[in-house]
Amino acid sequence: MQKLTAIIPVGNEIHNIEAVIDSVRFANEIIVVDSFTNDGTYEKAKSLGVTVLQREFKYAADQKNWAIPQAKYDWVLLVDADERVTPELQAEIIDLLKNPKADIVAYWIGRMNHFMGKRVHFSGWRNDKVIRFFKRDSCKYEDKFVHEEIIANGPVSKLKNKLYHNTYTTLDAYIEKLNKYATWQAKDYDKKTGTLTPYHFVIKPFWGFFKHYIVQSGFRDGVVGLTIGYLQGYVVFMRYVKLWLLRKNRK
Repeated sequence: MQKLTAIIPVGNEIHNIEAVIDSVRFANEIIVVDSFTNDGTYEKAKSLGVTVLQREFKYAADQKNWAIPQAKYDWVLLVDADERVTPELQAEIIDLLKNPKADIVAYWIGRMNHFMGKRVHFSGWRNDKVIRFFKRDSCKYEDKFVHEEIIANGPVSKLKNKLYHNTYTTLDAYIEKLNKYATWQAKDYDKKTGTLTPYHFVIKPFWGFFKHYIVQSGFRDGVVGLTIGYLQGYVVFMRYVKLWLLRKNRK
């Protein structure tokens, strides 16, 4: 059986750290990468008998690309603090480590998303997937501030089972997170966006809402779906407001 390193990047995740570590206990090595948190996450992780490294956080892709080479073993499972490896997913990963497919260097993993206390079945989150199980020396994250994804140097397959994912703590905290993402997105979009027009401030935010709530059946998720649709429109609007501010050298 090939050995596995689990990597968990964290930033003020005291409410998640014990559960996410417990969900990857089957790994041969567990590395928590702490971004100098101040809520006790570092101390709690140290007490749980795993390797804890600290590094200043710039943006997610940068942090993860630094963390991956720290892995002792060839296969890496990267799990965010708000995710959990289910028993079914664990069994599937162990089976692949026992019987690895020769050419595959990475695997997509679907996510069961939860928001405001409810499992989200539609709203554009239905087919959410991420590459999180991969070979250390064959994969790295693309250099983006947000929505970064693995670039794999070889064939990629998909696992049958999914990660449990619950990014929600409170609505206020989620909106604060979206505002942070909008700031990072503005930097990404500055390189590929021309002159800002009403199209960016009106049409694109409206389409963000319409796509998630109507096209992707968010209305079937009730109030949760309506909230997701509204927030998707909001974050698009804020992206371009922050891009406008960036170009004006304002905050």
